[in-house]
Amino acid sequence: MNDGPVPDGKMPKKERMRFVSAEQVAQLAGVSRSAVSRTFTPGASVAPATREKVLRAAEELGYHVNDLARGVLANQSRLVGIVATRPEVGFRAHLAAALAKALIRRGSIPILINTGQAENELLAAQKMLIGHRAEAIIILSGSPPASFLELAQRNGQPLIVIGRSEPDADHVRAGNSEASRKAATVFYESGRRWLAVIGSNSGTPAIVERESAFISAAESLGASAVVARGGDSDYQGGVTAGRALFSERIKPDAIFCANDLIAFGLMDVMRLEARLRIPEDVAVIGFDDVPESSWLSYQLTTFRQDPLIMAQRAVDLMERRLENPDSPPGYERVIPELVIRQSFKP
Repeated sequence: MNDGPVPDGKMPKKERMRFVSAEQVAQLAGVSRSAVSRTFTPGASVAPATREKVLRAAEELGYHVNDLARGVLANQSRLVGIVATRPEVGFRAHLAAALAKALIRRGSIPILINTGQAENELLAAQKMLIGHRAEAIIILSGSPPASFLELAQRNGQPLIVIGRSEPDADHVRAGNSEASRKAATVFYESGRRWLAVIGSNSGTPAIVERESAFISAAESLGASAVVARGGDSDYQGGVTAGRALFSERIKPDAIFCANDLIAFGLMDVMRLEARLRIPEDVAVIGFDDVPESSWLSYQLTTFRQDPLIMAQRAVDLMERRLENPDSPPGYERVIPELVIRQSFKP
């Protein structure tokens, strides 16, 4: 619809955002600007009657404190960066959500930055967070380069890493090797002798640890064990690895998958293409216990990583680092629990 020509040939200007100011609150309440400031400063002295007038005026106008300005004055904000590659995928999505809840609960403001694993991408995310004076960074994926750690230390910015060991950073890890060894053991004890582990070519520390620990445990028990890998640690990776695995002459009777998404792809290939029964022909164990694991289509036996526990451990490490900047790196290890469903019963 055309509303006619614009006068003088000029386009109308966009109206700027105009947040309610403390000065407007002071005018409506009939108090000084400093009285408004004191009212919204924890621990500051202000008369009860004055506080009541200020709060009533702020409510009427819709006023909120400018936390960004306060952060600039204090040279630190309440922002906490969550840096992740593909944060929408699998367990990582649930962990990011749990972290956001835990941070909000403590009064922090989580900022999710979706980045790649390349050094330049990670450093760009870090510089953005330092520029906004984030009080800490939590990394969910991608091993931070040495320059990342060094820059965080120079700026006194706590760095928490989840899912891998970093000697110079606080970190939270799952008990990958413990779970993988248990998977091999329960398979063996149930009479399964031809074992396999499906990982991926992503080469992340967690995937590599789960693969190697499973193979080592299987061989020590005297079972035959092989590794199959898809391109990535996702559903399609499970499909690709499953097709390759069941094209071989000797087929496994039990398979440990490095995560649940891989297991879902594998199970669909087994049932729909290889026409195998689960667990009668081949037993399957996954890792993570994402909600889809309990779906009727999968009923996957898997090792549960609790995102709420891991998130709280990361926040606890962050608070410890903020209170004691010179303390040695903290280390939290969360051992997964085996959740039994239909794909394998010990």
